[in-house]
Amino acid sequence: MTSAATPVVSVVSPVYCCAGCLRELCARVAATLAPITADYEIVLVDDASPDEAWSILRELSASDPRIKALRLSRNFGQHYAIAAGLASTRGSWVVVMDCDLQDRPEEIAALLAKARSDDYDAVFGKRVTRKDGWGKRFTSRAFYAVLNYLTGAQHDAETANFGVFSRTLVDVINRMPEQSRCFPLMVKWTGMKIGTLAVDHELRAIGQSSYSLRKRIRLAIDIVLSYSDKPLRLVAKLGIGFALLSMLIACLGVYRYTVGDVQVAGYTSIIASMWLLAGIILFCLGVIGLYVGRTFENVKGRPQYIVRESLNVDQPS
Repeated sequence: MTSAATPVVSVVSPVYCCAGCLRELCARVAATLAPITADYEIVLVDDASPDEAWSILRELSASDPRIKALRLSRNFGQHYAIAAGLASTRGSWVVVMDCDLQDRPEEIAALLAKARSDDYDAVFGKRVTRKDGWGKRFTSRAFYAVLNYLTGAQHDAETANFGVFSRTLVDVINRMPEQSRCFPLMVKWTGMKIGTLAVDHELRAIGQSSYSLRKRIRLAIDIVLSYSDKPLRLVAKLGIGFALLSMLIACLGVYRYTVGDVQVAGYTSIIASMWLLAGIILFCLGVIGLYVGRTFENVKGRPQYIVRESLNVDQPS
């Protein structure tokens, strides 16, 4: 059973290791949207969560047809779960938020009001005081600093996925075919009118973040390779720089030969130079190989995610 009316607002939230938050999440979202409209939908995407999330989603969707659920065949990752949710939404406005209640559902009303009043296509929630640990805050700022340098764009470490987005913008993102997904970067790439609004950020209600340092590094590399070709240009510049340096060294050698100041090169300097150049060559080949691998993944044309089961969804992704 599904809601016949076209929703005014759709709320999308990926679910992973947060089964204990789901009932409160839905209750708080419903309470926030009730004064705005009765025509809304909540799309919860179970990204193969290892806890009892799916059984709770069954219970919630049975109690309210406006609560819709998707279950992915395996753990594809947060941004792919968001993509699955976006593809199943019908609302004129779409809210994307985490399910761990660090993104406060009560902020949705203010975000939606700003988007409507100022004619924005997207309004991101800017976390004025982040309640994450210092390690996560540090790695987040470091990542965005590197990303800003590599892409030439300005991305704010205080904004993440939480925000309100127009139907037009969501439809554009749904048509993007690339395998690598990073929702906020895709939103900013569109060039549509985007704003921010200061929001409160809460402590995680249950458990700990599933983003280990290893996963963060892997995600960072994936995003950089997918959204910037600057590493390739830096490799080319590095090659040109070493070519010029070698020419200068060769000219210096010829000059010393002409003035009779030739000495036998030391073993240490030769070995050091060989190791340095070999390391740089391998590094450059590695960067190029990563881009080739990324191209290979996109050429395969595999689906970005697989929906195993859906509840209350008119047209499953």
